Amino acid sequence: MQNPTKQMLDLAQIVLEAGVVIMEIYESDFETIIKNDETPVTKADMEAETVILARLKQLDGETPVIAEEAVAGGKIPKAAPRFYLVDPVDGTKEFINRNGEFTVNIGLIENGVPVCGVVFAPAIKRMFVGAKGYGAFEACLTVEQRLDEATWQPIKALHVPTGDVGGGVVGVASRSHRDEQTEKWLAERGVEKIVSAGSSLKFCLVAAGEAHLYPRFGRTMEWDTAAGHGVVLGAGGQVVTENGEPLLYGKEHRGFDNPAFFASAS
Repeated sequence: MQNPTKQMLDLAQIVLEAGVVIMEIYESDFETIIKNDETPVTKADMEAETVILARLKQLDGETPVIAEEAVAGGKIPKAAPRFYLVDPVDGTKEFINRNGEFTVNIGLIENGVPVCGVVFAPAIKRMFVGAKGYGAFEACLTVEQRLDEATWQPIKALHVPTGDVGGGVVGVASRSHRDEQTEKWLAERGVEKIVSAGSSLKFCLVAAGEAHLYPRFGRTMEWDTAAGHGVVLGAGGQVVTENGEPLLYGKEHRGFDNPAFFASAS
């Protein structure tokens, strides 16, 4: 059976180490700070990013990294043909609400495309890895375990069923950022069931075949989406903008934010 590549496992080890730090804070009486852009941040975001940046430097010091909290602090490296995007805690609201639906994210970008993505949801023990053109995998893993103890299962995105084949269409939407435009988009595509989820888990549910469609019309940043996008591509899916073009990365002219997009099987 095909297994994750060394590159996937190297990045998975890094997010696992960040997950250890995050869960220690998650289980404590942590403080929430509101940043200048009115979004929340906790000690977990800061400390996990410190771990990830240090480990990426050891692993691949020549490749630039664009990381959420560093950018918030004014450290914005130029996008390059090859670079990493890091979100140490995606779904900070889910972290604060302690519902477990937050993730640690590393995506590797080459020529605008996420060629490898790793997403770890430590509180619910789900880790996802994927690489474009290779495959995607999921493991049940706690922060107390070693990565070599993981059992990896291949995952694949499912096409939207037609007619009576395969039952109803399942959509996934944001738990914290749902809007009327999303509801309308899903209704127009015959979605019979909507699953709510936080953070980049929404991409992973599509990649794992637990949902068929994930639309997002609200603002997202590249570090929010790159890792999950990489997992979807590895699972045989796609992430496209409203005009059907692939969602690309390194959009300095936009301040590294994304247009509206949706994820599905390709």
